[in-house]
Amino acid sequence: MNKSELIEALASRKNLSFKKSEEIINTIFDSMAKALQEGERIEIRGFGSFVIKDYKPYVGRNPKTGEAIMVKPKKLPFFKVGKELKEMVDS
Repeated sequence: MNKSELIEALASRKNLSFKKSEEIINTIFDSMAKALQEGERIEIRGFGSFVIKDYKPYVGRNPKTGEAIMVKPKKLPFFKVGKELKEMVDS
């Protein structure tokens, strides 16, 4: 499912216009992105949680040349699946 399909599903289930559904979905995603940018943790019970993981710098390799390169430290979002979702998918 992609974002457009999610918007369509919301519109049809709740009898909303596509535009209104799009606003709702965009508001949710924008709020989640802002929270992660501010270093907050997002937890949706039964679904999972989003956190920011810090990765330290390391020496990597250029796959074409094999040359060693220094990879800068970075922060990336990480999703941990919730127990209920895990069980739903696994059944």
